[in-house]
Amino acid sequence: MKSFTYERPSSPAEAAAAVARTPNAKFIAGGTNLLDLMKLQIETPAHLVDVNALGLDTIEATPEGGLRVGALVRNTDLAADARVRKNYGVLSRALLAGASGQLRNKATTAGNLLQRTRCPYFYDTAQPCNKRQPGSGCSALDGISRQLAVIGASEACIATHPGDMAVAMRVLDATVETVDAKGGARKIAIADFHRLPGDNPQIETALKPGELITAVTLPKPLGGTHIYRKVRDRASYAYALVSVAAVVQPDGSGRVAFGGVAPRPWRVESAENDMGRGAKAVTDKVFAGAKPTHENAYKLKLAERTLAAAITEARA
Repeated sequence: MKSFTYERPSSPAEAAAAVARTPNAKFIAGGTNLLDLMKLQIETPAHLVDVNALGLDTIEATPEGGLRVGALVRNTDLAADARVRKNYGVLSRALLAGASGQLRNKATTAGNLLQRTRCPYFYDTAQPCNKRQPGSGCSALDGISRQLAVIGASEACIATHPGDMAVAMRVLDATVETVDAKGGARKIAIADFHRLPGDNPQIETALKPGELITAVTLPKPLGGTHIYRKVRDRASYAYALVSVAAVVQPDGSGRVAFGGVAPRPWRVESAENDMGRGAKAVTDKVFAGAKPTHENAYKLKLAERTLAAAITEARA
């Protein structure tokens, strides 16, 4: 690990200003992803800005009937909150499906949204990777792609978003709140937060340089039955091959988002009109235009079957 400097600001705006004015600076909270990347010298920040003392660790009701989740709320606390378990079960279940209990005790809401891909070529510094070193090429295109994206990718990158929480946030239509170096606040719909790779896979979110996530807002509860199903190579501490976040209403209508299949949580709202017709009708539309490799084409059928299982579970 390379040496770095460190500071601990006292306000969100001060933290944003510190990162904005310092070349190659990064925010750090739980550090469950960043520290691993620093050890491998994939991330080499010259300066770390510790945001743990900013008080962004509460869950509060909103006037609209939803919840405002502070950026520093730990995954364990968010999953266990009685209001989340009652009204946003898909989120609680997604969080509990991720990582291990030890990591959930440290990982934060904002950090979970910002975690970087687990593509093996991103983690192997001996291999070209456009996300790690723009312009160097994508080793996965002609390499091992079993776990990688089947839709939303590009010739520059076929990595997947690794998270579970963001998939649930996407089906719930959450909103990300931020502050910039001048103290200006803005709100970003979760649908617009994660970027597709295009020609610039190193730019992964809609955040501006120095912009700090302060909270994630959940809208008024949707009701219905909340399901999160995650298919992976082993029962725990593994990333999704395919995951499904579904909210199914008593009349058979609902919402669904997929993880493990694209560079961001994947949801096609127009396909949800076919929820009553079954999983195949939905996934045919969700994955229209998919471009799988010969190694990961199985994900298309797996997504259909996982959604079918989620619908069956909800109706039961």
